[in-house]
Amino acid sequence: MIFSVAILLPLALSLFDQAGSQEIRITTTGTSERPYCTAPPTSSIDFHYAPFKFSVSDTLRYATSLPQPTATTTYAPPYASLSSILESRSTTTWGSFLPNVKSAIANDTADKYGQAAWTSLWLAANIVNYTTTGLYSTTVSPTPVPTSELVLPPADYLRYEDCYNFPEGFIWGVAGSACQSEGAVGLEGRSPSIQEVIFSQYPTNNYVSNEHYYLYKQDIERLAAIGTEYYSFTISWNRILPFVLPGTPINKQGVDHYNDVLDTVIASGMKPMITLLHFDNPFEFMRDSVTQTHDFGYHRAGWDNVTWPDAFLSYGKLVMSLYGDRVPIWITINEPMLYAANAKGLEHVVRGHAALYHWYKNVMNGTGMVGFKLNNNFGVPLDPNNSTHRDAADWFNDFWLAPVGNPICLGEDYPTAFKQTIKNVTSFNAEDLAIIGNTTDFFGVDPYTPTVISPPPGGIAACAANSSHPLHPLCVEQTWVGSDGWEIGYGSEGTAAYIAPKYFREYFSYLWNKFKKPVFITEFGFPVFAEGQKTLSHQRFDLPRSQYYTSFMSEVLKSIWEDGVDILGVIAWTFVDDWE
Repeated sequence: MIFSVAILLPLALSLFDQAGSQEIRITTTGTSERPYCTAPPTSSIDFHYAPFKFSVSDTLRYATSLPQPTATTTYAPPYASLSSILESRSTTTWGSFLPNVKSAIANDTADKYGQAAWTSLWLAANIVNYTTTGLYSTTVSPTPVPTSELVLPPADYLRYEDCYNFPEGFIWGVAGSACQSEGAVGLEGRSPSIQEVIFSQYPTNNYVSNEHYYLYKQDIERLAAIGTEYYSFTISWNRILPFVLPGTPINKQGVDHYNDVLDTVIASGMKPMITLLHFDNPFEFMRDSVTQTHDFGYHRAGWDNVTWPDAFLSYGKLVMSLYGDRVPIWITINEPMLYAANAKGLEHVVRGHAALYHWYKNVMNGTGMVGFKLNNNFGVPLDPNNSTHRDAADWFNDFWLAPVGNPICLGEDYPTAFKQTIKNVTSFNAEDLAIIGNTTDFFGVDPYTPTVISPPPGGIAACAANSSHPLHPLCVEQTWVGSDGWEIGYGSEGTAAYIAPKYFREYFSYLWNKFKKPVFITEFGFPVFAEGQKTLSHQRFDLPRSQYYTSFMSEVLKSIWEDGVDILGVIAWTFVDDWE
């Protein structure tokens, strides 16, 4: 039997270190303060008998659907009126990549943008174990969600108590991405992205995914039915422009698809939020003979290709023109530090973002918000009282955040942590920074979990100077165990996230005070350990994930009201499992 220290008070515990030689006594002397309780318990207890009766009953709690919109808000001129500021392009359609079907082999080889040329893009990608379709091949019509399906689970008894309300206009939403949920990767004119090539190396590759491409109406209906306010999704560059580069034809099927996604979102009462480039950079940018370095992050995705900057700007202009009249929030690039791979790739990202921001605000005259979003598990010092540990945490956070945040938010050059560890970094000059600086409306970040940081043996400087050092380029020790020997919180699958709310408030203060932009939590979530092995009832209760979100939001409230941090809103990741 396990007893709670909070219940058995006063209580003394004797603890021994691993050697068993030193006794450490921890004594609790009374109840802890609970400022949210309005009155202390009575000093005496009245024990008495009373007639017994069953009195506890279930209280049905229903999710609240969003009201249908009664007015239309526009954020930019409609696409039809923007032809004078866009390059000329033709619009066409293509078929699907069916490698084992002879009738799918095209003979229009004279057309450099024809079906044969489109098929050759997939043949060049050479992905393995390709699956074309899943259960669906056409868009599924939504079915009404009856109230009986919207009964919420019983309230969490151990819920957090907060006395604050969220400010008016606070953004609530959920997110997904094209490459992780759409499927239909080689259908209706979509060409290959780097994701198909990367994940074809793994036995778990999944080209069908959640079939959101066909189920989006149903999915959006469900999200609106539970009261979701914002739906954040991504556009597939390869679905809009299969041949990717400036001047190449537009895919009518792709344009029509995302038009209907947007209209469905708005008709349901939600607001859309669009990311232009998630992890699915077109494979076109990997089709070069130049071997580029992979100096940081997960993969090299071709953002260092010399043709990428002009192509991204051209693509961004087109998509913002197509859909900008209906979109209040834009993300240019998702988590670039994971896929930029080298200094040239990151430079292209920073310049490309800034150029597109200026075009949207000053040429297109868009009134929505435009920003970026970064990955970063906040680095916290193992020993906050040790200056070398604090310096290591600063170094870690600078490496992941400041290479983008410094130039775009502050008009400042790359941080020392980046310039001293990454090869071939070209600093921005004053003229560059005057253009790049202040080209975001928020600092978007995806803060899933804290990471405990300490300096490496021999110090950071020695590691930074040695590219073969095993901890290079981050040059810090990372763990998820605190100085007390305990993990920092209840852990999820791997080290993806921990329920460790005490660190997040400090993180939001760090971002707000360092980069001077409103903080937008553009992803946060909790992959429950071995969730797929649990019963359906356990999965539906979803208690660990609920506690993660609730405790996280408690810190958001304190950040806003007690620390004065401007937090725009939160977007939960993800509305559906990735590559389910």
